[in-house]
Parts: sequence; C-alpha cells; structure tokens
Amino acid sequence: YSEAKDILMKQELLAPAYYILGGNSTGEGVIITRSLDEVKGVEGLNITSNRWYLLQTNYDPWDEPPFFDDRRTPGNICVKSWGQQNLGTKSLFNVLSTKPNLNKLTVYTTVMTVRDGIQSWLQNCKTPCTPW
Repeated sequence: YSEAKDILMKQELLAPAYYILGGNSTGEGVIITRSLDEVKGVEGLNITSNRWYLLQTNYDPWDEPPFFDDRRTPGNICVKSWGQQNLGTKSLFNVLSTKPNLNKLTVYTTVMTVRDGIQSWLQNCKTPCTPW
C-alpha cells in the first residue's frame, strides 16, 4: 500500500487524475488528487474520527460540486445508509448504479477490492435519466 501510494504521488502524468487506493489493513485508504506534475490533495481514511469510507466523484473533494451534477451528496447518503458492516462489492455496485450516480454518460461501473478483485459491468441508464 505505502509503495503504491508513493508511486502514485510522484509519477509524472499525461493527464490529471484521481487515484483511489485501498490496502488490505484497517485504515489503508486514500484519494490522491493529481495534476500533471504535482499532488493537489490527499484525503485519507481516519478510523478514530469515524471517517470509515472515502467517496470521489468528478470534482475535487474540497470544491462544491455544481448544482446540476451533485453526485457526491446522494453517494454519501447511499453509503451511510448501507453502513460500515454491510458495505461490500454488491452494495458499492448498488451505490454506483443508483441515479444520479448512474446517468446517460455512464458506460461501465467497476468495483475493485483487495479481497474480491476487479468486477466491471456495462451500464445503461434507462429514460428518464439525466444526461450528466
């Protein structure tokens, strides 16, 4: 985990990126916000302050999402409704497949976990569905 985190924070990039990295030990989880040549921000899990999950959408975590594309608020509501003990691959898929997180621009959804590996699904947001 720490080696991967270090590489993701230092490697030069061709485009800006959000890296969401999880480890296999309690408390190992981070979102790294990168520009082409530097780290713009790092947000990590903090079990002692009850920050047991991280959620990343298409907008920097420190900025408010635009009113027409706020997927962060409903995403947080969905994750909290599942609760820490019930959150897993299936429930994460459900969070990502619930409108407005699922929209007309969603092509596929991927959930990656240390325990279960990588699972991907093609998506189709049936009308009525927001365009973004």
